Amino acid sequence: MIIAFSLYRANLGVGMLESATELGYDEVDGKLTLDRFGSESTKIAREIADSYHRYHIDTDEIEDADPLPHRFLVEVGKVGLAKLLATETIHYFRPWEPNFDVIFARPCTYGVFSGPVGGFAPKPKLCVGCMRCAVQHPDFVKVLPNPDLLELGDSYTTHGHITAIDEEARKGMVPVRGQGYRGRFGGPGFDGMLTDMSEIVRPSRDGIHGRELIGTSVDIGSKPMHLTFDSEGRISGPSPEMFTIQVPFVFDLPPGDLGTEELARVVASTGAAIDTIACLDAGLVLREGLDSPYVAPVLDVTMGARASQFPNARLVELSLTPGRSWGWDCSGFEAACDATDATVAVRIPFEEGWQGLMSDAIDSGAKVIHLLADLHGEGSDGTFVTELFKEAHMLLIEQGCRDEVTLIGAGGIVGADHVPKAIISGLDVVALDLPVLFALQGRSHGSLRDRALVSGTLPKKLDEDWAQQRLTNLCGSWRDQLLEILGAMGVREVRRLRGEFGRSMLVSHLEDEAFEEIAGYVGGGC
Repeated sequence: MIIAFSLYRANLGVGMLESATELGYDEVDGKLTLDRFGSESTKIAREIADSYHRYHIDTDEIEDADPLPHRFLVEVGKVGLAKLLATETIHYFRPWEPNFDVIFARPCTYGVFSGPVGGFAPKPKLCVGCMRCAVQHPDFVKVLPNPDLLELGDSYTTHGHITAIDEEARKGMVPVRGQGYRGRFGGPGFDGMLTDMSEIVRPSRDGIHGRELIGTSVDIGSKPMHLTFDSEGRISGPSPEMFTIQVPFVFDLPPGDLGTEELARVVASTGAAIDTIACLDAGLVLREGLDSPYVAPVLDVTMGARASQFPNARLVELSLTPGRSWGWDCSGFEAACDATDATVAVRIPFEEGWQGLMSDAIDSGAKVIHLLADLHGEGSDGTFVTELFKEAHMLLIEQGCRDEVTLIGAGGIVGADHVPKAIISGLDVVALDLPVLFALQGRSHGSLRDRALVSGTLPKKLDEDWAQQRLTNLCGSWRDQLLEILGAMGVREVRRLRGEFGRSMLVSHLEDEAFEEIAGYVGGGC
């Protein structure tokens, strides 16, 4: 018999069936014998197979509303170009054979000089930086980085991250370029972690193309470390209390001044479209009427009793005020649990003493912990999130309750590869914040480190259908890239990636192995 329990039993109409519970087989009458197990499981498996629908995110390329600055500036000296044309005219022109196709040839494969007057009015938005023109004519052609593009973002969320997010949100595809990988092969933060690729090509390697299934669904809630049964074959101990989303990422509470009504409606509708969760301010959820199974209202822990105002929510989050000196508020958490049937999560920032707060919350019955670093991916002591997530994961293992708690983490997640790296570090679910802003072609102003101080603007007269498709495209692209990594590892579902530290290689460790015996070497990562 396939047995699974869920807090939220209603069929939400999206995604694929996760258990027999949704078919009404959550209870067994009488003793479960071996013969009955065989007949019942066969019957349920057949019904599940007949109603199975493979999960898919519908992407569609969509036009820009506020295009990013182009990558390069192309400067052509008009006097130098005129001299070149005059020289070539004298050399190639013949009255009986003018050779205008040679004289006025545009030496650019990408069409930078394809306008009516050629190089006198170049089209820099088409330039890819191949440098052919600058190499052929260095005396009057220059190709320079566009300073307007370099100014986007900040020292952590760079213009490279923003342009990648923009392309993914526009096309909904894995960004592939013929010139190969342009990024780093090592560095700080997530760049210091490399993912392991299996030397054996396995069946799941083809998962992105649809011929093999690689699961990306994850469970939010609690699963007991083991099941116990009575003499009649009924579960006598704790049973799973969880619900499933189809991708291992949720939309986090918009930072700073980004929590507008428009953005709230966009992330809520996108969450419903792809079957995930959007964390939004509870007051905004009430004003906009956004209460749904795909929205997690965020309340201050002191206002836990207000959780009853969201009867459709599957998840309610309680936030702890940063810098609080009075520790864990058990009464607020208990009030929230009494007021709602939804799973109650606790948001804990990576500040001094976060380990104690997390342990106290779990001792009080919290089954979901939402951990928060700053937007550069660091805790208050400067430790990067990969180490912080690992510490939280190992703390739960040491307490013998890892499967009983879901870890959601946020902070510094600004690239598609950051999602599997964060899960390898110990998370169950990753929360997205700044990628939402840049997917909608918003612009940030100033530093993007402190969540409370983030300032940004969205395109004027934001079309919500356009914005939802952009955000859906980003999620589709990031899911496909996750499938690529899982397939290359031979991992058949993302749940199995959690805490698999052996699936990663740290650049600092590799450097130590390679160079530690060389005189003068000071250590990996230095």
